[in-house]
Amino acid sequence: MRLATALGCAVNGGIFFAFSSFVMPAINTLGPEKATAAMNAMNVAAVRPAFMTVLFGTAALTVATGVIGVRQRDPLLIAGSAAFLVGAIGTTIGVNVPLNDALAAGTTTWADFYQRWMVANHVRALSGIAAAALVGAAAVRS
Repeated sequence: MRLATALGCAVNGGIFFAFSSFVMPAINTLGPEKATAAMNAMNVAAVRPAFMTVLFGTAALTVATGVIGVRQRDPLLIAGSAAFLVGAIGTTIGVNVPLNDALAAGTTTWADFYQRWMVANHVRALSGIAAAALVGAAAVRS
């Protein structure tokens, strides 16, 4: 399970890294109207079984891995699970999704959305990568 959890965290971290490093910067070059339309289209397309399974399936794995970490007093498993749950899932639910909803509703500007969304997405990317490293280290160690 540790290896599957580490892999899921790495995949999510990679997805978020791709968005931070080139997807969003490319969309931002389209101008506010087209960028908003592109982002809204991506947000609709993202809510599909493939991405939801990768994101929330990994969250479920990190919960189980975190419980194992607590039972075994394994700081790597605890820290890796917490990093993913707080940094990737918590930020997604608490920041990125509300920003996506505000953009879709027209209650925020592209410029405000883009800056805030990117900061939160950097957190998600770093959290996913850190979680993969921590849980992966625990998997290799055992």
